[in-house]
Amino acid sequence: MRCKRVIAIIVLLATLVIALYFIDKKLPVLLAKDLPAADSVLVKKAERKLYLMRDGITYRSYNIALGGNPEGHKQQEGDQRTPEGRYLLDWRNIKSAYHRSLHVSYPNSKDRTQAAAMSVPPGGMIMIHGQPNGLGWLSPLLQLWDWTDGCIAVSNVEIEEIWRAVGNGTPILIEP
Repeated sequence: MRCKRVIAIIVLLATLVIALYFIDKKLPVLLAKDLPAADSVLVKKAERKLYLMRDGITYRSYNIALGGNPEGHKQQEGDQRTPEGRYLLDWRNIKSAYHRSLHVSYPNSKDRTQAAAMSVPPGGMIMIHGQPNGLGWLSPLLQLWDWTDGCIAVSNVEIEEIWRAVGNGTPILIEP
């Protein structure tokens, strides 16, 4: 009898692990819509919104989470601020710790100069990304507050859509 319980528990745990993997990795790919190519991205930090733009018109919007200290422009590494200004989405990471991620070209030369004037490192690795790997199913809860280190977070389904719509070199404007 005890052996049957142990086997039942193992089967249940294995099923749970497989289900969570599917929900986290495979389901977002299946649920994401194929959208037209964006020619720019607009982020409005105060609204907690990311907009995909084409010919100056918004055609898709997403709720976002920012860094834990979101007000103001990123000044230095570790300040948990999301930069403000004009950048590019210059490369992508399919093996991200956060489902998928698109790199924002922060710091630019102005950011590096300002940080050097304060004798601090400017920081970097600012990304638009999904949820932490293995926790995509918690997205409805995680997106309720600003939890990143300065990145722009969306759900895993949403990063799949953005990933498909935004090519490398796409301009991004991040407004306060």
